[in-house]
Amino acid sequence: MRAVGTSVSQTGPRRNLDRRGPYSAAMSRAACLFALWIVLMPSVKPADLAFGVLATALATWTSLRLLQPSDGHLRLLALLALAPHFLWQSVLAGIDVARRAFDPRMPLAPGFVEFPVGFPPGLSRNTFAAITSLLPGSVPCGETGDTLVYHCLDCRLPNVEQLKREERLFGRALVSPKEPVEEDGND
Repeated sequence: MRAVGTSVSQTGPRRNLDRRGPYSAAMSRAACLFALWIVLMPSVKPADLAFGVLATALATWTSLRLLQPSDGHLRLLALLALAPHFLWQSVLAGIDVARRAFDPRMPLAPGFVEFPVGFPPGLSRNTFAAITSLLPGSVPCGETGDTLVYHCLDCRLPNVEQLKREERLFGRALVSPKEPVEEDGND
């Protein structure tokens, strides 16, 4: 069984997500990597700090080569604000799977659902797919162009509508504070 969702508006999450530029991206990555160095090597000895600066510079250069700044960025505080929601979805997914495993009489209608995702290929789409793998009864299993394919335990459920809600929530963590966020009141 294959269900197809409706298209996402072009004014939604799909846009050039990183308008900060390479210098700003490099500085924020370097700050995070140096903070990680300090946590892992809690020493303020000059030799340790010098080595940490060198390791940070090399790691920042490598990260900029492997993951271009144009691939998008996350607003960390907005993403952290979504953590309780995604944690709750993960708990619900575990309960749902356990319930289905221990009650084989529970009706299932497994199949695939295609969801036209509004995020461009790269970091934002991959992160969205990883986060939506926590949804009850569904797991992303492929993509075709602008569509993510999900395997669902029950295709009779409103899977596409749930994915649309998750896309809107996650899109808020990707949108620059200067850009408007679509609101429809169904969150």
